[in-house]
Formats: sequence, C-alpha cells, structure tokens
Amino acid sequence: MSDADFAPLGVLEEQILVAVIRTRGEAYGMEVRREIERVTGRDVAIGAVYATLDRLEAKGLLDSRRIASAIPTRRRFALTRAGAAALSETRAMRERLWQGVDLRGLAVLARG
Repeated sequence: MSDADFAPLGVLEEQILVAVIRTRGEAYGMEVRREIERVTGRDVAIGAVYATLDRLEAKGLLDSRRIASAIPTRRRFALTRAGAAALSETRAMRERLWQGVDLRGLAVLARG
C-alpha cells in the first residue's frame, strides 16, 4: 500500500480491527464490542460496532463468514491482508505524529 493510497483509519475502525485480532477466531460482533469495552473502558453501542464492521468489510479490510452455531446464525469476522496493512500504516502514522512531542510541554500548553 503506497502512502498515496493510504487513508488512515478512524479511532473506532482501528479499535475494531485490533479487537478482531485480539478475539482470536471468536470475532463476532458482540465479542468485538466486549473486547473494546474490556480493554478501553469505553461503552460502545452494538449498532456502531456492526455499522463499522460492515463498512470495514465493504472496504476490503475485513472478511466475514456466516456460522450456524446457534439461532440466529452469526457472522465471524477476520482481518484481510489489506486490513493488516491499513492497521500497520495507521499505527506507523500515529507513531510518526507523536515523535518529538514532549508531554511535559503539552501539560504547560493545556494550562495556558
């Protein structure tokens, strides 16, 4: 993926992709939501999770399969190569952005 083709992920998009990885094969919508809430302490509406999962799948960053494990059937999500590249590029961009930032200086700016 070249820099010209790269569109950085939004915060929720990034969190959902990471949660899909962290759930290790159990990446159903509700499990993704629980993982985000467990790790970040952030309450996330299940509708926002499913809308973002659908958007990420439409972008080719996730793939899903219907699993007939119970009624109703559930979709299990998996990261694609493009999704892994998008996560890698987003993380690298964020790290470049933070390079040279002095958090002590940030505290001074916030006070003033």
